[in-house]
Amino acid sequence: MPNAYTCLNYHVIFSTKQRYPWLAAQYHERLFAFMGGIVRDLRGRLLAAGGMPDHVHLLASLHPATSLSDVLRQVKSGSSAWIHATWPELRKFAWQDGYAAFTVSRSALDDVQAYIARQEEHHQRVSFQEELREFLGRHGVEFDERYVWG
Repeated sequence: MPNAYTCLNYHVIFSTKQRYPWLAAQYHERLFAFMGGIVRDLRGRLLAAGGMPDHVHLLASLHPATSLSDVLRQVKSGSSAWIHATWPELRKFAWQDGYAAFTVSRSALDDVQAYIARQEEHHQRVSFQEELREFLGRHGVEFDERYVWG
């Protein structure tokens, strides 16, 4: 086959430093648009974004020549610098090190987009920690509680 054909969709979750609730809903629309621009600059597409004051969910389709870790490093560092410059009241804002990422089949994209859109409703019943534990367990990702929450 002379060309590469890929469908690389990821559901990514990461939190603010020490899960501090920096990101009130008033910041989300502009922040997610900025993050989408970074993903686009890296030849990917941000399909959905959402979250809560202490964490975000991104659903992204990435180019095969760009590694997930490189995309997230640039999204996190770029958005952090942009947050500091855009909202002086968030000058102490920082992202937590690390992330959780899960591949998403084309057939499940609509479900993941709907899940991300329902974050506020979802987190009335489930904490971020419970949510992340469930994702890690469901996907068979081994983890040590001592190192997950930083």
